[in-house]
Amino acid sequence: MRLTDSQRQIIQRIVAQELGQKASVKLFGSRLDDTARGGDIDLFIELAEPVKHPAQLSARLSVRIMRALHGRKVDVLLSAPNLSEQTIHKVAREQGVRL
Repeated sequence: MRLTDSQRQIIQRIVAQELGQKASVKLFGSRLDDTARGGDIDLFIELAEPVKHPAQLSARLSVRIMRALHGRKVDVLLSAPNLSEQTIHKVAREQGVRL
């Protein structure tokens, strides 16, 4: 996993502030490959409760985390009971590593 302990803590803190301690956060995508270089940070966040404005929430989380990580690009994929699932959700759920 190509995230420092500090980066993991920052991500966890921001997600907890926005969504509470019950939100599950996983890293997936190219940042799991320790031999690779560069790449954005792909986060999969699972919620037990429905989300009213998922696009706004995803964008807000992405911007807050990007700012805290000094501009590193962050993509946020949400999963909640009221959101439709796509193939990328399955991949992130199965291959992602919990922070």
